[in-house]
Amino acid sequence: MRLALYRYRLPLTRPLMPGDAQPGKREGPTQKSPIREGLLLEIDGQWGEIAPLPGFSRESLDEAEAESLACLEALARGRAIAPRLPSVSFGFDCALRRSPPAVATPPEPCPLLQGPPLELLAGLDDLARAWETAAVRKAKLKVARHATQDELALIRRLTERFPALMLVLDANGGWSRAQALAFCSRLPVGRIDYLEDPCADFADSAAVAAASGVPIAVDEPLARGLPWHPVPQLAALVIKPTLVGSLARCEALVREARRLGLRTVVSSSFESDLGLGLLDRLAAEWAPDEPPGLDTRRWLAKGLLAPDGLPERDALIRLHRSDGHHE
Repeated sequence: MRLALYRYRLPLTRPLMPGDAQPGKREGPTQKSPIREGLLLEIDGQWGEIAPLPGFSRESLDEAEAESLACLEALARGRAIAPRLPSVSFGFDCALRRSPPAVATPPEPCPLLQGPPLELLAGLDDLARAWETAAVRKAKLKVARHATQDELALIRRLTERFPALMLVLDANGGWSRAQALAFCSRLPVGRIDYLEDPCADFADSAAVAAASGVPIAVDEPLARGLPWHPVPQLAALVIKPTLVGSLARCEALVREARRLGLRTVVSSSFESDLGLGLLDRLAAEWAPDEPPGLDTRRWLAKGLLAPDGLPERDALIRLHRSDGHHE
């Protein structure tokens, strides 16, 4: 069995802000990270990515690396493995999985808007030109990060400028119940596809949805294993495999969504271009009619893949070889 583990470091076009992932945190200059780091795993020519996302993942990259090396040592000795960390489970499952030979092509990823509202407002003309070419009818906007009046003003201008546009809003659990209700009471409800995790606690999110009529989606409770239940305003389950963990657990969520008549949205955690390709394939299998949340490639200043679609090994730091030697 050919086994290898590599570490990568990719420069970003704009910093990631880990604090955005934590309920109640706002963007701040001390939280910025200009580099995305992760691991690439190769097993007999098949690849997986292990890339815990700071601020979201429960494990650090060093912890993921240590468990990955232990799993590779076990595989080299012919032993079964059962990774404990979500990102490691996802990476090994992808590298060991035999995907269907042909799958449908999912719709284009939903464009992601993230940043200060005034900055986004200043770029509306450029956005209009790009979206006209791509015939964009849905976009995702991060909220609960800036002043409420600024975010609402941006939403109002987007709906005025793009009359056919539906908005997906993502609060990452950043509001209290009272804050979420105040925000939702001023939304153009008919133009909101759904609002992801308005509150950190699902009971608060459900109460906000019931009082405001705004459809909601569940994201972080799925990744953290927190309780949730179907409510009339629940529209979708948002699955981030890097955070959820094993493909078996992800597929159980897909089946549950189908049973409940909910939409399934496969979403990224700022993986590399290799990881985004894996997620795109899973989206094609699990939710072929639903635009995935994979519009994060723009944050990468460069990718890892060569023109042949395989990682460029010379650009990676090798941590493990098939003979078990560590460097």
